[in-house]
Amino acid sequence: MRTIHVIGIGAGDPDYVTAQAIRALNDTQVFFAMDKGEAKSDLVALRKEICRRFITAPGYRFVELPDPVRDSRADYAGAVADWHTARARLWAEAIESDLAPDGVGAFLAWGDPSLYDSTLRILDEVARHVALTYDVIPGVTAIQALTARHRIPLNDVGEPVLITTGRRLRDALKQGGPGLTGSAVVMLDGDCAFRGCPPQTRIWWGAYLGTPDEILMAGTVGDVGERIAAVRADARARHGWIMDTYLLRA
Repeated sequence: MRTIHVIGIGAGDPDYVTAQAIRALNDTQVFFAMDKGEAKSDLVALRKEICRRFITAPGYRFVELPDPVRDSRADYAGAVADWHTARARLWAEAIESDLAPDGVGAFLAWGDPSLYDSTLRILDEVARHVALTYDVIPGVTAIQALTARHRIPLNDVGEPVLITTGRRLRDALKQGGPGLTGSAVVMLDGDCAFRGCPPQTRIWWGAYLGTPDEILMAGTVGDVGERIAAVRADARARHGWIMDTYLLRA
């Protein structure tokens, strides 16, 4: 039976790669990577650099797969479900054609595979059609990298932590939801939803965490919110993509 490793490779710094991940890298014959176009080609390049750095014996290869286009229609949940189905079909075909029946393949997940990453859900669907088993190697998350770089704890003493998306935060603010309690980590926020928070809300923001292009900013939303939005827009224009996250506290 085919074996697939889902390997968390951390938030950009090769030094985040764990010893367990290195063992899995060296066990792999075929790495599957999503080709998301020229603008994000450096994400594939970093995955290849990690392999060059940590794999001690040659012989492995990369199979790059064109990432299906996700529909931008208003039905977000339906669009994501269709995108996952298209990815599962593509992955199943690639695994069957490019990995021997007893071979070992891998997907390298940015950060940790458990946190806002679709790899595990898609592999569950692939496994309905292709005989395979898979394991998961955890990685350093963007949340861990963010709090480490800002030298702050994730939570206040005895307070909860919410992990959510920019879309969810924006919807809650529009609906006049209750004020923020504890800490909230916000990911996948392309519209800078934090600007809708009360101006005294504290924010710790980071982009391209763990990479040479890393950007860090902190303060209150009233003091630095618009500056973060401007810096973010400029960085995205220059690089063609951006991955950022931030921590909020009331």
